[in-house]
Amino acid sequence: MKHVVIIGNGISGITAARHIRKLSDFEITVISAETDYFFSRTALMYVFMGHMKFEHIKPYEDWFWEKNKINLINARVNKIAVSDKKLHLSENQPIDYDILILALGSVTSTYGWPGQDLKGVQGLYSYQDMELMEQNVKNVKHAVITGGGLIGVEMAEMLMTRGVEVTFLVREKGYWQNVLPEEESQLISRHIRSHGVELKLETELQEIIGDDNGRVKAVKTNHGEILECEFVGLTAGVKPNIKLLEGTPVETGRGILVDPYLKTSVEDIYAIGDCVEMRIPGEGRRSVEAVWYVGRMMGETVAHTVSGYETAYKPGKWFNSAKFFDIEYQTYGNAGNVLLAGEDKFYWEDASGTKCLKLVFEKETHILKGINVFGLRMRHEVCDRWLKENRTIFYVMEHLAEVDFNPEFYLKSEYEILKQFNEAGFGPEVVLTEKQGMLSKLIGG
Repeated sequence: MKHVVIIGNGISGITAARHIRKLSDFEITVISAETDYFFSRTALMYVFMGHMKFEHIKPYEDWFWEKNKINLINARVNKIAVSDKKLHLSENQPIDYDILILALGSVTSTYGWPGQDLKGVQGLYSYQDMELMEQNVKNVKHAVITGGGLIGVEMAEMLMTRGVEVTFLVREKGYWQNVLPEEESQLISRHIRSHGVELKLETELQEIIGDDNGRVKAVKTNHGEILECEFVGLTAGVKPNIKLLEGTPVETGRGILVDPYLKTSVEDIYAIGDCVEMRIPGEGRRSVEAVWYVGRMMGETVAHTVSGYETAYKPGKWFNSAKFFDIEYQTYGNAGNVLLAGEDKFYWEDASGTKCLKLVFEKETHILKGINVFGLRMRHEVCDRWLKENRTIFYVMEHLAEVDFNPEFYLKSEYEILKQFNEAGFGPEVVLTEKQGMLSKLIGG
């Protein structure tokens, strides 16, 4: 009987284990030094904020693993002996494997800032990071966060539930502007400030200053400004966790290099999730994608391959979702921070400045290329289908009712979007449906 060993018990590793069990009678061992059992990483912030307890974010009961014959080992892998197909652990005896799946996740990106190792300075990715944050924020009155990404805004929300004043340093002209177009970036920048966060744009961390006890007491920015604080959050992104592969023949770049079947350069070793770098990314995809659903899809894909049903990883059209305080965000296809050659856009924003819709399309054909939506919920399967079927923006406008997910969207936003779209003059006017005409009367249109 083959022995499959998976290093990492995040969404990618556990999905792989579950599906291998469905497809085979292999012996399965999952090794992780983070926690005894799998948990939902995206829900850690809600545990910190007191909305949930840790046991609430474990998707499976503790008895699930033994019942499904999945062995769990809480230990750190210190070395992979590739030639012997053996793993050397921080505890217990070495473990032999027939097939090895690397699901090593990410680590916080740091950039050699002076003082980054002081007490009270940390990133946020793992369960241990959350535990450290519990200790680091005690008696803290003012925190500084650097890095304008999704983890940063999560950390800001977490800190503010503890009554901590937050200053947010972002090097771009708008929040997350290396990803978001200017309109969406400005919308979210305003929203972050409306929650009491001091958002300093075009400002970078230069140095972290410590006190006599080795704890942070202030930071210095690129403008020479000194900001007093007792906590510093390093949230300028994450990077693939590949340190374990040093000294092995497994080829790495930014991440662990894999082919379309998630195979590494070494036979019987696969890699999935945040630690992966695709040698040939799919159309419209990035080579490294540290996203929850990517890990889940890779886990299921590799399970088929190692179980004897070789399957290529085909993620389809890009999509993602997130939350900025109380504004939800969805994106599909290509709706990045700059328009590509031959592209145009339609942008609608409601009067409150908390909802918007961006459609990116080809100028000549009007075929939809990407969607950004804030504050409105759209059905994933509909947006994905429109992109796969090469629908035009006129088709999208005619079928807005099909994508509605939030009841509030039914009443006013849909009509306002259609009205502004027609006024923009992209082409033939979209005729209001009977439902949309009734809505216009209801809202005085």
